[in-house]
Amino acid sequence: MHRNRLRAAAFIVLPALVAGLVGACGSGGGESEGGKVKLRFAWWGSDTRHELTQKVIKRFEQSHPNIDIEGEFNTWEGYWDKLGTQVAGNDAPDVIQMDWDYLRDYADRGALLDLSGVETGDIAPQVVSTGEVEGTLYALPAGINAYTMVADPEAFDEAGAKMPDDETWTWEDYQRIAAQLTKDSPKGVYGAEEKGYNETSLQIFARQRGEDLYTQDGKLGVSPQIVRDWWQISLDMLASGGTPSASTSSEVYTLGPEQSLLAKRKAAMGFWWSNQLTALNEASGRQLELLRYPGESAGQPGMYFKSSQFFSVSARTEHPEEAKQFVNWLVNDRAAVEILLSERGLPPNTKLLQQVQDKLPEVDAQVADFMADIADEVGEPPMAPPAGADEVEAIVQRLNDEVLFKRVNTNEAASRLAQEIDSAIEP
Repeated sequence: MHRNRLRAAAFIVLPALVAGLVGACGSGGGESEGGKVKLRFAWWGSDTRHELTQKVIKRFEQSHPNIDIEGEFNTWEGYWDKLGTQVAGNDAPDVIQMDWDYLRDYADRGALLDLSGVETGDIAPQVVSTGEVEGTLYALPAGINAYTMVADPEAFDEAGAKMPDDETWTWEDYQRIAAQLTKDSPKGVYGAEEKGYNETSLQIFARQRGEDLYTQDGKLGVSPQIVRDWWQISLDMLASGGTPSASTSSEVYTLGPEQSLLAKRKAAMGFWWSNQLTALNEASGRQLELLRYPGESAGQPGMYFKSSQFFSVSARTEHPEEAKQFVNWLVNDRAAVEILLSERGLPPNTKLLQQVQDKLPEVDAQVADFMADIADEVGEPPMAPPAGADEVEAIVQRLNDEVLFKRVNTNEAASRLAQEIDSAIEP
């Protein structure tokens, strides 16, 4: 059973019991000893995130002695299974780290509190809107990033090539440059990594052509022709040598940025989230650069600023004002931002980002400069994905393998993509 089906099952387990619990009490922390308010705060992430979040909790408690925060840390997979069960049992944490793919699902089920009144004046409106569902703010951005091209200038130098002009280059330019880089580079070094394992790549490609991955009413929004064109680029680059073999691409895409071809100096370009630049730089031992997506100047802008994750509040918290106060502090207080910095993405509060930019690691300051450069160019962010969207990445990845290994043609792959995504996101 898929993850969203498991969560759906968790929401409806023992409805009579759940209904009784909802009527009897709220979820969350309750009262600590001495009459203090106790809030539970759940998040997923790396050990570094865990350490920084514990540090920021202590800082909040020092300045808010009437509130105790109890942390609940988990892995990505374990987090969502546990949260679904907690919400079904009326035992959700007061403050919830939320992901975009799950936001609509939880909001539609009435599990999240309306965050109206939390300060958003220093956050770009298009970033704030990514936390809204049907016009109601259910999640405050914890960090921002963008899906970008990452390029290795040293790999270009070794091939005797110039870096592309990312303000004007097209998809045709990208394909030509990648093929030439492979030809002019040492054996085993490719012009680019395969692009097709992330649905955001398809989404940006579609947005450049006036479409989107989803429609405003939560249906599949990208047409079969655009899907075919997107996969045809992958096949053309595979044939030209601009990208590695299907077996190589299929093997490495699951390994994360540190084990990618770009990080291993086996590719000159790849598509990655901006907040992954640190990991790519460290693994490659090189100073990589962020570039605009190819095709951004040819049609409509496809790139957009995305909230890397959010902070939400349980609709059943016993302490809504204190929970909202904590979320507001995490995003809009300098003391919090100076601790968390860019671990969850660049701080969304633009005023505080300017104030702490000199404290950011060099690579994150590089990301901040890039994001500032493209701020006036990117498009409006899409709406929160429909419930079930967490399955789409796996669908795209599986069908991308089918295309690369030539088990299906682009027509059949586009048809299956539509059928499988429609099935995943149907009510």
